[in-house]
Amino acid sequence: MEQEFEKLTENVKDIKSLIHTFNETLENIGRRLSRLEKVDSIEHRVAVNQIDLSDIKESLQRIEDSHNSEIQQVNRRLDSHLVKIAKAEEDILIIKSK
Repeated sequence: MEQEFEKLTENVKDIKSLIHTFNETLENIGRRLSRLEKVDSIEHRVAVNQIDLSDIKESLQRIEDSHNSEIQQVNRRLDSHLVKIAKAEEDILIIKSK
């Protein structure tokens, strides 16, 4: 009878130890989950910011593309005027040399 009582006592101690270990494990899991929630929140903000930056970049590219043709047209006009000025300077130099 005394041996059975000792076995019961040991079993109770083992169960208490298992419950304690289980509680520690649950606490660790809780801490990890709270960290994961923080990381998930940060990742979400980063993803949202990346989307915002992508939208801004696309908008800027569209603006640049629409104005790019205007800039190219202005550049062509400037080039043609520079060619005319260069020909005029060349003509003046030819006239001066005669």
